[in-house]
Amino acid sequence: MHPADALRGTKSKKLQGKRIVLGITGSIAAVECFELARELIRHGAQVHAVVSADALKLVTPWAMEFATGNDVIDVIDGRVQHVSLLDDTPDKADLLLIAPCTANTISKIACGIDDTTVTTMATIAIGSHAPIIIAPAMHLAMYENPLVMKNVETLRQAGIEFVGPRIADKKAKIASNEEIVEAVIRRLSNNDLAGRKVLVIGGSSEEPIDDMRVITNKGTGESAVAIARAAYERGADVDLWMGHATVPMPSFLRVRRFSAVEDLTPLLDNIDHGIVIVPAALSDFAPAKAEGKISSSRSEVELKLCALPKVIDELKRTGRVVVAFKAESNVTRDKLVHKARERLRSSSVDLVVANDLKDVHEGRTRAIIVRKRGERDVEGTKEELANALLDEILSL
Repeated sequence: MHPADALRGTKSKKLQGKRIVLGITGSIAAVECFELARELIRHGAQVHAVVSADALKLVTPWAMEFATGNDVIDVIDGRVQHVSLLDDTPDKADLLLIAPCTANTISKIACGIDDTTVTTMATIAIGSHAPIIIAPAMHLAMYENPLVMKNVETLRQAGIEFVGPRIADKKAKIASNEEIVEAVIRRLSNNDLAGRKVLVIGGSSEEPIDDMRVITNKGTGESAVAIARAAYERGADVDLWMGHATVPMPSFLRVRRFSAVEDLTPLLDNIDHGIVIVPAALSDFAPAKAEGKISSSRSEVELKLCALPKVIDELKRTGRVVVAFKAESNVTRDKLVHKARERLRSSSVDLVVANDLKDVHEGRTRAIIVRKRGERDVEGTKEELANALLDEILSL
């Protein structure tokens, strides 16, 4: 067994059975392609590397063959590899990913020029309507050249997707491997949430006691990230509003941070999302904030907590699907469902995800998705809960 086969599917099966042609051109970012190929394989993909002559100055065929477990294409010969991989054949590849892609390659593809292995792959992929994703990487002045930008727009209009670049240090740097892989997963998904705008509000709020101290709820933000990721991968236009969280934020999502409930409530009037999901552990009470910092020499501090507005009550609008979360501690299933149904009635939301805190762990959870009629038990990873919840939303 090739070492690449041992990695296949170790992170997920999202690209299981998918064949991806990885076109590598002569940007210095080509040195990152070994790990990019491996990351695609970890999600189940078969990867075929196609390397231009200029890219061969930066990466070797042996390295990419070791990375992918497949022969590397560095010349188009009598095997007509471009036809076998990307023409309308029964076993054609599912996607052409060009990463990194130089200004030279972008412009050649836009003009129909195919004088390299990678541009030849692109020419036939466009002609056979195969999906194409391009990850540009070059000096910033090259990327901002109006003629290059015109060629980028030409390719966008032809249905080619661009991911990145990241602008930093006068360079248009290649997007992160995470962002590129997520773009591939999204492009090859069933896209059942395409055209939907989804807002996920997660994390925990922090209500200030003084300039130094806060009171808060327990919450990692893990469920919110899992839901936002799943919605993105299924084609939705996703925004993630996140309070305090201990999990990293995905590089491919639009993330807006907030601290206290007071920071969040002014934003609610401007929401134009058709689906709003709120796994956030928002505070129900907050103290009157003291001036400065309360002295630590005091032997006793008394806090008076006042009720905060219920964010979930402000979210319901005609035509919008709203999902609330209800957490309880050490209750029976019947009691948990009863509490969820009380939330359904009091807040006029569409779904409530209810769980007992003892069943929530890092990476895994047990929950009940409660509808107006019936409920669904889900036990597994946070990702499995996220997709089950999105399925329920679509059923509405």
